[in-house]
Amino acid sequence: MARVLIIGAGGVSRVATKKCAMNNKVFTKIILASRTKSKCDMIAKEIFDELHVEIKTAQIDADNIDELIALIEGTKPDLVMNIALPYQDLTIMDACIECGVDYLDTANYEHPDTAKFEYKEQWARDEGFKKAGIMGLLGSGFDPGVTNVFCAYAQQYLFDEINYIDILDCNAGDHGYPFATNFNPEINLREVSANGRYWEKDENGKGRWIETKPLEIKMVWDYPEVGKKDSYLMYHEEMESLSKNIKGLKRIRFFMTFGQSYLTHMRCLENVGMLGIDEVEVDGVKVVPLHLLKELLPDPASLGAKTVGKTNIGCVIEGVKAGKRKKVYIYNVCDHQACYRETGAQAVSYTTGVPAMIGAKMILEGIWNGSGVFNMENFDAKPFMDELDKQGLPWKIMEME
Repeated sequence: MARVLIIGAGGVSRVATKKCAMNNKVFTKIILASRTKSKCDMIAKEIFDELHVEIKTAQIDADNIDELIALIEGTKPDLVMNIALPYQDLTIMDACIECGVDYLDTANYEHPDTAKFEYKEQWARDEGFKKAGIMGLLGSGFDPGVTNVFCAYAQQYLFDEINYIDILDCNAGDHGYPFATNFNPEINLREVSANGRYWEKDENGKGRWIETKPLEIKMVWDYPEVGKKDSYLMYHEEMESLSKNIKGLKRIRFFMTFGQSYLTHMRCLENVGMLGIDEVEVDGVKVVPLHLLKELLPDPASLGAKTVGKTNIGCVIEGVKAGKRKKVYIYNVCDHQACYRETGAQAVSYTTGVPAMIGAKMILEGIWNGSGVFNMENFDAKPFMDELDKQGLPWKIMEME
């Protein structure tokens, strides 16, 4: 039915590529490309050995737009799935505009030299996508991604008006290391050590961002199938689009769980400058401290076999239905070892890789369509929610008082 080019060969790509192969009536041709072709070859071999689905592989520098254009023109995909680092979002988007090919990613753009991420530069390409007659789907992971769809489902089917949203991300997995990150260490540590932010309307009804110190605000939440966990307020990108697209919204916040061991290690590393992104000179060699730390930490893609426990990610949504106050909790629980048995990756990669495939499926089947750049909540949520149940990420709704 369709040819897809997947860029990136980490843990999330492993999941997304395998899930595409498992849905090969839609994804009839799959090309997997990365800076390190041997990683693509390894994933392709594992999938062929198990599913007998052939994956073509290629080498690509996703920072180089000329290389990207040549690869896209040479492979002629119907869709490019960007599962590389968020640093490469803009070059891949520009290559898709040049080649007239639909685009999907899992996380918004972040400049490698600035610890800040926002949709501004991706949204600015909306006109370019419209002129090319192509679609760009931003943030088709879990958070962002599924959390956006949960909110859209609530707006479209459960509420007349939504006033408050708390997005809650709990990873209760244990990988056995004193300190490790469950996805790219550079992205993870920059995200966690940054100032927190949440959006709310002031007394005059004007939306504004409130900034907090890193991990300054904490609450304890009782996560179903996991238990009570310390949860810290952070900035997360889906709030930027949801604050624009959810009607009647008065406040939206994002919380993530961290154990004390993780926080102690991270603060120690931050205090000695290891989270820095500016070059320092060591014995005549210039080094970015965070890049060095990334090399020293365990590869997140290697954690699957070791990680046990569960994730719970969802949204607490409060508003009005038929004139009455209503509050629901929509969430998914994922087991790390079950994810590893199916895909060879732990649940953090699984919960991002599966929605990437579902988003691609929505585009290729014509269920979600349009010209321009879109966020996940811009479409009918129900078909995506139905696919979550079919593809390994079942969701539940809990009525709350």
